[in-house]
Parts: sequence; C-alpha cells; structure tokens
Amino acid sequence: MDAGGAAQVPETQPAMPDPEPQFSSPTAEKPTAPRQRVVAYDFKRPERVGKEQMRALQSLHEGFARNFGASLSALLRTIAETKLISVDQLTYSEFVYSLEIPTCFNLLRPAPLQGNWILDISPSILYPMIDRMLGGNPSSDSTLKRPLSEIELRLANRVTSAFLRELASAWENTIQMSIQLERVESNPQLVQIVPPNEVVVLVSLELVVGKSRGTVNLCIPFNTIERLGNKLTSNNWKGYTPTKSDQQATRQIEAQIDQSALEVVVELVKTDIRAVDLLNLQVGDIITTDKDCRHTLDVSIAGVSKFQARPGAFKGRKAVEIVSTTQPPTTRNS
Repeated sequence: MDAGGAAQVPETQPAMPDPEPQFSSPTAEKPTAPRQRVVAYDFKRPERVGKEQMRALQSLHEGFARNFGASLSALLRTIAETKLISVDQLTYSEFVYSLEIPTCFNLLRPAPLQGNWILDISPSILYPMIDRMLGGNPSSDSTLKRPLSEIELRLANRVTSAFLRELASAWENTIQMSIQLERVESNPQLVQIVPPNEVVVLVSLELVVGKSRGTVNLCIPFNTIERLGNKLTSNNWKGYTPTKSDQQATRQIEAQIDQSALEVVVELVKTDIRAVDLLNLQVGDIITTDKDCRHTLDVSIAGVSKFQARPGAFKGRKAVEIVSTTQPPTTRNS
C-alpha cells in the first residue's frame, strides 16, 4: 500500500457512523393467564345426578305433590295441604341417620326397575292422619313414640297406597311402573338397601292436616334410575301432566265430603246456677231461665252457630223449623 492510500484511511473513518451504544434491558415477562377457581371434590359425596336431571325431577314431583294432596284430602275427608320442600342428592347413610326412631319406613319395589325405593312417613303427621280416619279430631299437642300397631299399620297402608298410586302416575311419562309395598320397618338404621356411600335422590314433602304437620320423604337410589338418565332431561322429558283435571279432583273431594257426618246441636236453653243449688238438685225440680218460650233456638253445626229455629213436632218426632240464618260476627279494623 502506498503512502497516499494509507493517509486516506484515517480520513474515511470519521465519515462512518458510530455504532449505537448497547444497553442491557430486562427480559419482558410473558402475560400470565388468569387463575381458575379450584373447587374441592368430595369423594364421599359424588354428584352423580346432573343439574338438568335434578330440574326434571323437581318439576315431576311438584305436579305429584299437588295430586297427592287431592287424593289425601279425599281419603281423610278434610283438607290436606301437600307441598314439595326440596329435591336433593346425598348419601344413603346421611338420609338414614337424619330420620327419627321409630318411624314408618316403607320398602318399595318399583318394577320393572331393579332395587328398592324408600317411603318414610313422619310419626308427627302419620298418627294425626290415623286419628282422622278413625273419626277423631287430630291434635298436634303430642306425638307418640312407638311402633305402629297392627290396626294402625293397616290404616297407614291406605295413605301409602294413595301415595304409590299418584307416584306411578307422575312417572308414567318417563317409565311405566308398578310400585308395590314390600314391608314396613320402624328402625331405618337396620335396613340397608344400598351401600352407605351410595348416592340417593331425596324428595321431601311437607304435609299439613288441621293443626298437625310433618314430612314425607321419598328416597330413590340413583343406581335404580341411572339407565333413565337420557329420559330425565329437558329435551326428552315432557313434564308431568296430571291424569285428572283440577275440576275432576275438586268434584271427587266434594263427593267425599258430601258423605261426611256432621253434628247438629239445637240449644234449648242456657243459664247460670250456683254450685250449692246444683248439688241439691232432685228429680222434679224446675230450673227457671230468663229466655222467653217464644224466642227462637240457636242451631249449631260442628260447634259453629248457623241458624235460628222454632221447636215443634213432625210426624211424631221432635223437630225444629229453620226461620233465619245467623249472621257471623263482624270484625272492625283497628
């Protein structure tokens, strides 16, 4: 290389751009995906029944509860209110240990399904219903804590038969069943139809008869209806349509109530008397009152004043003639 070429090299260096300074920058972090909520799974209580199936069972037994209430009212000849409380899934052991002892624990055979269902009727409502069928007036003051006698068991079977009849009708859109009662037990802890951890569907109803109330539980092991899973969905299940219209059910109840016996009392006279005079009463004594003999008499039906009547005789028998109705007492709003 000659001298001129060597002298040109330094001159060309300033014309070249200086390299940009290199700075160390922190590595950019990748955006993290939002964390998903982790739900703990309880292997002791597996949820084998889908939400859609639970909704179908809920709708099915809502219609069943209404029709069972109508049948029960006709059987007892009084108003029986029936309401669906809940439809849940739990284990068989949880269901059994939630019941009182003794109870009316009915083992059912839902042919053609395999296995057993359970119908439990609480004594707090069963004994008042038995009293009603025997002509008594149910009271909620006390509940008997003993197993059913043979006579009480036969009367309880009437309630069970009405329940099973309406239950088969409720399920007929899903499967035609003939539900039979196998036997009745008083201690549910001695009966094991499935393993303790087996999942069951529990249908709970509340019954109100007069002043008494109690629960009726239907226990359906899921393995007995598992093969019906496709039918218990909103796409394939049409819902429960009552076989009887509301008007027909009303006429049936009215026909049963029309045959009920009611006590009619005609009050001849009422007065006050001292205890000493009461103790000294003898045959032939006359008790005077302030009531005029020309006044009408009060006629009560089932303890409620309904009519005013005049006494007399008809075809050789003592009788009264209704002359007016008794006006119910009016209540003033405070």
